Amino acid sequence: MQADHTTTRQRMAVIGGGTMGVGIAYVFAVSGWHVCVVEPHDDKHLAMRQTLKDAVSSGLQRGKLTDTQAEAVLHGIQRVTSVAELPLHLDLVIESVPERLALKLQILADAAKLQPRVIASNTSSMSINQLAGSVSDASAFLGMHFFNPVWSLPMVELIRSEHTSEETLALAKTWSQGIGKTTITVRDIPGFATSRLDLIASLEAMRMLEDRVASAEDIDHAMVTAYRHPIGPLRLSDIVGLDVRLDIARQLHKALGPRYAPPRLLENMVANGKLGKKTGQGFFNWSETTSQNH
Repeated sequence: MQADHTTTRQRMAVIGGGTMGVGIAYVFAVSGWHVCVVEPHDDKHLAMRQTLKDAVSSGLQRGKLTDTQAEAVLHGIQRVTSVAELPLHLDLVIESVPERLALKLQILADAAKLQPRVIASNTSSMSINQLAGSVSDASAFLGMHFFNPVWSLPMVELIRSEHTSEETLALAKTWSQGIGKTTITVRDIPGFATSRLDLIASLEAMRMLEDRVASAEDIDHAMVTAYRHPIGPLRLSDIVGLDVRLDIARQLHKALGPRYAPPRLLENMVANGKLGKKTGQGFFNWSETTSQNH
């Protein structure tokens, strides 16, 4: 994959070193961008580094990465602990922090002070128009919704606000294509396009589990074999994070009505700390996988 650059490397930052943030950093670094990740927590930074090492090892083994690209990921991605430590006038800043409105508004306001060429949110469900209110130049802001795992799934959903300029949208498309992604452009409606489709299937699978229609394994097996989905909705929910699923369900329930109401099973699992792969237990047992990755 080639980056969109001429004589100098383009510069970008990802705010948040969690599951999505690390994937976004990876694909931009592989494509030749200078990448910085804002991650204040040392434990999350260590987990991020391990995830990058694992991804690079897999990429080299499968012939998907060159040695130069591997070096760019392992040693070229810089980490800072606060947005204030980022340089001015970056080409692109992508916010990828948890789906909490107050947190996102503050992070975006801080990032806007650095006057990047384009600033984006990786939100999967929050209103881009609402988030744009915290950015000093709303014409330079849009949603760039990536999918997990970012290095494997070849699409970015671009969400334009009422104020997103044509130039900003064009740059986001060009840069997304430059890191090997295809794009769709949607207007700012609750759940956009992809989150609505994805979540409704996952919530129905959870209700089926509640109703004892079938086991989690068989529900997922049906989707993978009968409908050729690459992964079942319950396993995917574990990977995304059940707390993230619950946040999005609550937002869409409020905006779109009862068909997005979170099942009691999901609420109970999150309350009991069963968040999926990241905690070792969700609809499936990930403890062995989690221990192998640390």
